[in-house]
Order: sequence, then structure tokens, then C-alpha cells
Amino acid sequence: MRSGPPGGGTWTGVAITLAGILVAVGVTLVAPPLRDAVSDAVSGGTGSLRDDLGGDLGGVLLVVWLALVHAVVWYPAEILDAATGYVFGFGFGFPLVMASWLLSGLLSYAIGHYAARPLLYRIAGEQRFARAEELVNRGGAMFLLAARLIPIMPFSLLGYVCGAARVPLVRFIWTTAVGYTPITAYFTYVGSKLEGFSAEDPILWIGGGVLLLGLLCVRFILPPPPGGHPGPEPTRE
Repeated sequence: MRSGPPGGGTWTGVAITLAGILVAVGVTLVAPPLRDAVSDAVSGGTGSLRDDLGGDLGGVLLVVWLALVHAVVWYPAEILDAATGYVFGFGFGFPLVMASWLLSGLLSYAIGHYAARPLLYRIAGEQRFARAEELVNRGGAMFLLAARLIPIMPFSLLGYVCGAARVPLVRFIWTTAVGYTPITAYFTYVGSKLEGFSAEDPILWIGGGVLLLGLLCVRFILPPPPGGHPGPEPTRE
């Protein structure tokens, strides 16, 4: 006799996941700074988001909150990276936003681990989830690194899939930390240089070239999809 919901997970996991989402939504709606920051991130209001962050302790907490919210509300991650670099500078902004994304990744992993697949399908989309899960199962650590180095799928989706597929937590953490560092560092640096932007900055060109090279190499790193069909289209949310 089945004791849990269909598709794996537990009823307790589903309840905790739903309760956490509702609490996060409630807190965001009743706190104007949180509500405005989430709205600006989702709508792509980069200038408004920089104003929201401010540059004080409240702004630091907003960066962490926005990264955690990304576990269930997907928006382009580059927006937060660039805004954090602009407001806090690269030296402080990069470790701050990188630590925030690691926390967000762990939250996504926990959701995938404890929630049932029907709920995950509702959040992420069943076809996209199934396609990512197959790549994770066949690609191992190399795929996890490639998925972070190259913007091939939404950040939180990979966390869901790894949690649901029972990828070892240590492997998930180190591949996220190593793989997500280059692209996060690049966009945080770009944000930190917006006021004094110079097309002659070698770091901008070198970093952009490395990311472009990664995109060109994606077909050699990722496992070939079954039946010769093309893999998932690049997107980083």
C-alpha cells in the first residue's frame, strides 16, 4: 500500500515545501522592500533593483533573499549578479552573491529531495524536468559542472533534479561551487564596472571569450541525447 504521494517524495515533504512557499510569498507581500526587490528582479528592472539594494546591511539581506526566492520564482540570475556588483563592488559583491546562490542551490536540492514529482512538475514543467533528469542520470559529475559553467538550464531546475535523483549532496555542492563561479564572477564584475565602463577593459573581453568558448564546447561536454535529438536550449534563469 502506497504511503506517500504519487511520483515519490513524502506527504510531509510536500506539506513542508508548500508551507515554505506560502510563507515566503506571504513575507514578500507584506514587506515592501522585499516585494519591490522581487518585482524588479522578475520584471528585469535592473536600475530599480540597484536602488532597492541600497548598499547597507538591508541590501545584503535582500541579495540573500532574492537568491532564495529564485528557488521557486525564476528570473535571469545575471540581473542579481550585476546589481550586486554595482552596489557592493566586486570584492564584496562576488562572495556575497556566490554564497547566496549556493544557499539557493541547497534549497532547490531540498525541494527536489523531499517533494513529490507532481509538485516539481507543476513548478518546473514536466517535460523540462524529465529532460534534465535524464541528462543528470547519464552525465554524472561532468554534466553537473557543464550545466553550471554553461547556461543550459535554469539554476533551480538543476537543484530540483539533483535532489529528486538523489545525487550525492557533496557532489552537488562542489560542482555548483566550482561550475557556477566563472559566470557569476563575470556578471558581478560587469556590474561593478557599469559606472566607469570601458570597452578596453581586458577582463571583460577575456571573460566574455571564455563564456563564449564554453557555449561552443557544450556539445562536446554534455552526453548526447537519445535518438540524436538536440539537447536543451541554452537558458540561464
